[in-house]
Amino acid sequence: MISYSDVCQGRFLARPNRFIALVELDGQAQRCHVPNTGRLGELLLPGARVWCQRHREPGRKTGWTLISVEKDGAVVNLDSQAPNRLAFAYVRDGGLGFLPDTVRAEQPFGDARLDLAYEVGGRRGYVEVKGVTLNEGGVARFPDAPTQRGAKHLLALTQAVAAGHRAAVLFVAQMDTVTRFQPNWPRDPAFARGLVEAARAGVAVLAVRCAVTPDTIAVTVPLEVDLSPWQRSED
Repeated sequence: MISYSDVCQGRFLARPNRFIALVELDGQAQRCHVPNTGRLGELLLPGARVWCQRHREPGRKTGWTLISVEKDGAVVNLDSQAPNRLAFAYVRDGGLGFLPDTVRAEQPFGDARLDLAYEVGGRRGYVEVKGVTLNEGGVARFPDAPTQRGAKHLLALTQAVAAGHRAAVLFVAQMDTVTRFQPNWPRDPAFARGLVEAARAGVAVLAVRCAVTPDTIAVTVPLEVDLSPWQRSED
């Protein structure tokens, strides 16, 4: 579990750029760091209830960080660093179905840097972690905007399998109101196709759901992964 201290409730006002949000806290508009460069257009709506962590140390550009937001009565964590921290503990503690001998963060492979590398029984494995904040009808979808970087990671994982290593991509849904995961075919068909191809090449595609409160987040259960092509529903 990850816990955040000194968290206050506020009201989202605007997002002047991808790094800064204006939030009303105790009746005053405050500049808050946004720890997530995704679009978050479905979440950061004017008037939305949000929670921000206060930073009292001197020298910071902003005194607050936007941690979570309420959507349809549920809380969504926005911290893009949280999925990697949660995934490290998840892999270390046997979430992949075995207890690895070692786990290391931020490990290079080829010309890419993957989030996790582990050793088990003398064999190396790699895990790339993707945080998911987009919920469409109870389905966690990634990405919320086209990502060339994500496609590069999928290629690196595929190359790792070809080299005889284990490899997995782990999608961490930063919410508890979803029941399955799907790639976001409409918004990034290239990534979705790359994910399907990676799975066919032997890359494990995994997803987990998290329990989220305004100041905590913890992995709970695996999610069903659906890689079938997206089809527009008929009215």
